[in-house]
Amino acid sequence: MGRGTDQRTPYGRRRARAALAVLTAAVLGVAGCDAAGGGSPAPSGSAPERPKPAPAWDTSPASVAAVGDSITRGFDACAVLSDCPEVSWATGSSAKVDSLAVRLLGKADAAEHSWNYAVTGARMSDLTAQVTRAAKRRPQLVAVMAGANDACRSTTSAMTPVADFRAQFEEAMTTLRKRLPEAQVYVSSIPDLKRLWSQGRTNPLGKQVWKLGLCPSMLGDADSTDAAATLRRNTVRDRVTDYNEVLREVCAKDRRCRTDDGAVHAFRFGTDQLSHWDWFHPSVDGQARLAEIAYRTVTAKSP
Repeated sequence: MGRGTDQRTPYGRRRARAALAVLTAAVLGVAGCDAAGGGSPAPSGSAPERPKPAPAWDTSPASVAAVGDSITRGFDACAVLSDCPEVSWATGSSAKVDSLAVRLLGKADAAEHSWNYAVTGARMSDLTAQVTRAAKRRPQLVAVMAGANDACRSTTSAMTPVADFRAQFEEAMTTLRKRLPEAQVYVSSIPDLKRLWSQGRTNPLGKQVWKLGLCPSMLGDADSTDAAATLRRNTVRDRVTDYNEVLREVCAKDRRCRTDDGAVHAFRFGTDQLSHWDWFHPSVDGQARLAEIAYRTVTAKSP
């Protein structure tokens, strides 16, 4: 044969075909990688990425309603045996307190968009009615401080049973959720009533006011430290601890509810933080401390 004809042996032809197969596989492999990744766009038929859901807790609500008892009404903070809502930790307008509403909304907006439905002497059984009234305002945040009067009874046997306390708080929360499904709820723990007794008993004026019937289960016979009096006060102290656990447990079941994690109960009220009328309720300074705790809880970022 001449030089222009294929002079390769069968072995040479097989080697050429093998090289061509390897090259083809490499090209296809590169194309396959590009189709699956390498920064190339996803197939047009794939599902779009879903937006992340909004957080359940808003640290800057636009309106506040308060429910609860005498502490939230500022009782005995300005004058003896009188409400003083302007110094309320929750909705007060006093610059000395800088209430939760003022801290969240500013003074001008707080005046228009915060409401106080607490009632001096109220117990947990009264909370559902308060929540019902507050719901008419459509608040974005409901601030709750209730339960002290359930322990402050004529005798320890008259204190609200823990099971009843739980049922009443659950009823209030259920009522709130039916009327305000998106509202946030801040729940304060109940102060340590025994500590308030230990601080206030050093003041003669305060003890005279106590004799008018202020929390007799804890404050009655204020100077006695015998076994019976100690047992009575410890029974009240333990009941408050049980109430606070109920508040925590019930609130934990609601994704839009936060407690202060026991911060108010743990706060060591001194004489400066107690009313100089009855040495038991918070003073203006004490109300300011409650506002600080509430604001810190409400504005904390979700874990």
